[in-house]
Amino acid sequence: QVQLVASGGRLVQAGDSLRLSCLVSGGTIYGYALGWFRQAPGKEREFLGAIRWSDEEETYYGDSAVKGRVSLSRDNAQNMAYLQMNSLRPEDTADYYCAAKYGHANGADEWDDYEYGGQGTQVIVSS
Repeated sequence: QVQLVASGGRLVQAGDSLRLSCLVSGGTIYGYALGWFRQAPGKEREFLGAIRWSDEEETYYGDSAVKGRVSLSRDNAQNMAYLQMNSLRPEDTADYYCAAKYGHANGADEWDDYEYGGQGTQVIVSS
């Protein structure tokens, strides 16, 4: 069973940058889109971006809640994906999750379409 575990969340100051990691274990997600989402207390889950796990580069940000301040990358050999966020704001405080679904990253912005997920990581941005 494929599992994805996000890590790297911590308390940061407004204006800081932060890189979150997502470790994929239990199988391969080659050909899958790996998406990043976040959810703050009392709010709906938000899409941040998706990157396809393949030999080609394919990333999708769509209407990302942090578009322009976020970039995605992956390391196939290490089974790791990364979410880099810059110019953090207090409203970025949330639990951050990574998940995987088969197919392209383009348009992969619906949490309910994802097949695999796991533990999130908490980010707190102080003003």
